Amino acid sequence: MSMGIERSMVERLAHMTEAKRWEFIAAMLPEDALRLDADFEAWHADGQAPPSADGWRVWLMMAGRGYGKTRAGAEWIHRLAMSGRRRIALVGASIDEARAVMVEGKSGLLTAAARRCRGLRWEPSLGRLKWPNGSVATLFSGENPDGLRGPEHDFAWCDELAKWAKPEAAWDNLQMGLRHGPRPRALVTTTPRPMRLLDRIRAEPWTVETGGRTGDNLSLPKAFIEVMIATYGGSRLGRQELNGELMTEAEGSLFPRAMVEAARVPPLTLPPLCGGSLPLPQGERGTFDRIVVGVDPAVGTEGDACGIVVAGRREGKLYVLADASVSAGRPERWARAVAVASAEWGASHVVAEANQGGALVESVLTAADSRLKVKLVHATRGKVARAEPVAIRFETGRAFFAGVFPELEAELAGLMIGGGYDGKRSPDRADAMVWAMTELSETRSGVPRVRML
Repeated sequence: MSMGIERSMVERLAHMTEAKRWEFIAAMLPEDALRLDADFEAWHADGQAPPSADGWRVWLMMAGRGYGKTRAGAEWIHRLAMSGRRRIALVGASIDEARAVMVEGKSGLLTAAARRCRGLRWEPSLGRLKWPNGSVATLFSGENPDGLRGPEHDFAWCDELAKWAKPEAAWDNLQMGLRHGPRPRALVTTTPRPMRLLDRIRAEPWTVETGGRTGDNLSLPKAFIEVMIATYGGSRLGRQELNGELMTEAEGSLFPRAMVEAARVPPLTLPPLCGGSLPLPQGERGTFDRIVVGVDPAVGTEGDACGIVVAGRREGKLYVLADASVSAGRPERWARAVAVASAEWGASHVVAEANQGGALVESVLTAADSRLKVKLVHATRGKVARAEPVAIRFETGRAFFAGVFPELEAELAGLMIGGGYDGKRSPDRADAMVWAMTELSETRSGVPRVRML
């Protein structure tokens, strides 16, 4: 099939209805479909084409899942690599993801270059891709900003920016090294998620933005698109992950500020038997049938805090009662803080994450107070996935914040629909709250621990 026939076929597809387009593609001979697929420039969507405007430095392609961001990125990088002796940075959320998606994936560089370039050499042990004309692409990670400190590049491809563990530092180091050649440029391909860095990039005068929806990709199975739209269409998750819409904080966060404010009740002071002296507001008096302390232990003596959050259950509703989190330090320090919080609130037991430390977490806690009853829990899902059922409780009026907890609420606001975290520090307080609230949600019985007078 000649190039003219391929372009003629693309023109025919462009004027067809969606139903006719799918029917036409399904009836194509395999060899014709492969040739058409290889001629990406002939059929790509408008949002997958490099900007035609002059003077841009950053091309931001923000689109729904399955739109074809990876294929577009791979085609752009390969074309630039073949245009001269280039130095290229390939930056993924992790080295493993950069390798699996950007290079070795079915839409990655090896596939994009295979039909048009002989002699391309992939050196996985070095994280390096070499073209026969001397161009070199090197893998970097958004979780290791220092790896980008120093190297100079002509071009860069940054994939899934919204998933980078240290986005600001990694991006800044990349930009400082993007100074080789006459016109350095970067492509960012990402599913939209609210984050400060993305807002900053969009606001720069040298950024050009393109995008599209999941359904715009002709290569995706029609049945898949129909199922996705039927399942998620119209929802916040669907608008973000399928339509490629960038949500505002209130839309993109699992715990938007408006929802937190709506779920706020007056602080519940400690009852007299636990050392408190101030009376509870009239509408908040009653009996908690169970109070627990959730703990996200600190791994080291520096850096992240130890999340310690007290929560209670009454009449089927859950309440965040206190944030007793402490900054990182020796295990004895945060263990003592857990023991104090448990004693002050009359908690039935402590729920502690044991993914890092295991039995050591329990031994440190019981050493601080031998009377502590400790339940160890293991994280089998990501932080956001664990938090989703808890967020639904707040949204539906079955959970409340008894007071104001600025640091905890800031971490909760950073938990994003569909996964990811947009925050300066690890969400230790948020994780501790989720463990406590989950434990109360699953507990069906219990002896009343504290009577509020």
